[in-house]
Amino acid sequence: MGTKLNLSGVVSESIVDGPGIRMTLFTQGCPHHCKGCHNPETWAFEPRHSGDIDKILAVAVKNPILQGLTFSGGEPFCQAEALSQLARKCHENGLNVMCYTGYTFEQLIEGGEKHPEWIKLLENCDYLVDGKFELEQKSLMLLFRGSKNQRFLNVPESLKQGKAVKVNEDTLYLGTKKRDKNN
Repeated sequence: MGTKLNLSGVVSESIVDGPGIRMTLFTQGCPHHCKGCHNPETWAFEPRHSGDIDKILAVAVKNPILQGLTFSGGEPFCQAEALSQLARKCHENGLNVMCYTGYTFEQLIEGGEKHPEWIKLLENCDYLVDGKFELEQKSLMLLFRGSKNQRFLNVPESLKQGKAVKVNEDTLYLGTKKRDKNN
């Protein structure tokens, strides 16, 4: 048996959780408890639904229209070790990875010494929406974000530069291409 995730649920095809058509995994367990949270049922850390990363990947790879997987929550970084393995396998199969987190990019980097699995997950993500949801800053006009304090980040570029680098939303879909695991 493979590595397991504690999941709240799975959406097999989503167009609202990142660029392109994606499979979205909602992790179970979150320490943030943001006021106005879209998924408060994901807060408890008790086991809900067990998901085997190899089985999840097999389902995703069989779907030719998927461009990637999104890890949402709950708080994905509470299951960073297993998700980093799944993210690496996604890349090996031509799928990109997006992750939501209530932590900021800077908090994840700073916490990486105590939680090296956070860095492993970051290293295997393409996109990150960081920061807690803030009800007072809620906006329905933001791409893939719920509140104005959250950032939509290019993770490889952020890691390369050692600072948060936002995705250029104006050109985001220009670089979106059909999945090709040989690229």
